[in-house]
Amino acid sequence: MENGLFFKNKTILITGGTGSWGNELTLFFLKKQSVKEIRIYSRDEYKQVKMKRKFQHNPKLKFIVGDVRNNKELTLSCMGVDFIFHLAALKHVPVCEDNVWETISTNIIGTQNVIEASIANRVSKVIYVSTDKAVEPYNLYGMTKACGEKLITSANKYYRSSTKFITIRSGNVLGTRGSVLPLFIEQITTDNKVTLTDEQMTRYFINSKVAINLIIEATKLGVGGEIFVLKMPATDNLTLIKTIIKMFGNEKTKIIKVGPRPGEKRDEVLISKHEVPYSRIINDKLFVILDQRVNNKFINKYYRLKRLKDPEYTSKNTFRLESRQIEKLLIEEGVKV
Repeated sequence: MENGLFFKNKTILITGGTGSWGNELTLFFLKKQSVKEIRIYSRDEYKQVKMKRKFQHNPKLKFIVGDVRNNKELTLSCMGVDFIFHLAALKHVPVCEDNVWETISTNIIGTQNVIEASIANRVSKVIYVSTDKAVEPYNLYGMTKACGEKLITSANKYYRSSTKFITIRSGNVLGTRGSVLPLFIEQITTDNKVTLTDEQMTRYFINSKVAINLIIEATKLGVGGEIFVLKMPATDNLTLIKTIIKMFGNEKTKIIKVGPRPGEKRDEVLISKHEVPYSRIINDKLFVILDQRVNNKFINKYYRLKRLKDPEYTSKNTFRLESRQIEKLLIEEGVKV
C-alpha cells in the first residue's frame, strides 16, 4: 500500500517528537498530506515553539507538553491515536551514566507507560525506535533500550489487545543529536580542533531520509513482535574526522586524542551472534529478528526469507564508507560548509 494511503486520515503521536527523528518523521507525514493529525508529545515547550514555527503553524500539528513518565497524562494524550512512534529517551551515553534513575525512569518506565496508554486507547501500532547500543549493552543507555525492546516484544503476548508492538533498531543517523557529527563540526568551527576517542572505533551511519523511509516500510510490514534492523554502512572515527576537517577545517585543525568515553564500545553491533539464527533478510536494506518463541504469524510471513550468513552483524563487518562517500552523504543531508 502506498505510504500516503496507509496513513490516510490517521492520527499519529510522536513521543520525543521535537528531536531530530521527530522532525524528519513530521516532515514525511506532512509532505504526504494524508494524515488527519500529528501530535508531538514532549517535555520542552521551547523546542515545541521552535518546531511549530519551523512548520509554519501547520493545522495538522498539535503540540502537547508532557512526560512519558506520567502515565495519566500520556494515556489522555493517546485518545483517538492510530499510530505511536516512541522516540522519547535519554540518549547521551555519559549523561545516562551520571543520571541513572532518570535514565531508567524515562527509557524503561516511560516505555511501559507507552504500552499501557496504547492498549487503553486501542492504538493500532506502536513503533519503538531502538539503537545498536541495545545489543550486548555495555552502558546504561544501551541496557535501558534493551529493556525497552523486551517490553515492546513481550507486550504482543502478555496483553489481550489488538495493538501491535514493533521495534526498529538503528545505528547513527546523520545530523541527529545522538550522533557525533554535530559535535565534531562545532569543535572545528569554534576552536579549530576536534577530539578523537579511538581512531579504529567504528560506527554505523545512514542518511536521515533513508532511515525514515525504512522506518515507514517496517511499520507497514510489522505484524507485532518483530525487531526490524536497518542495514547500514559504517566508517571509522579517523576517516570521519578527516573528512569533516576537509570540509570544515584547514591544515591547522588539530586532532586531540582523548580516549574512549565511559561506556563506549570500539565497534557497534546491530544483530548479535545469539540473534542471527532467528534473523532473516527482507531486502537489501532491511533485516528482521523474529521472537525466539515460535509464533505462527511470524512463520507464515518470514520463514521463506534468506538467513544471514555472517556470525553477527557489526559496524566492523558491514560495508565501509570511504571519505568521498561520507562527504556525499553529508551534502545530501544538507550539512553546509
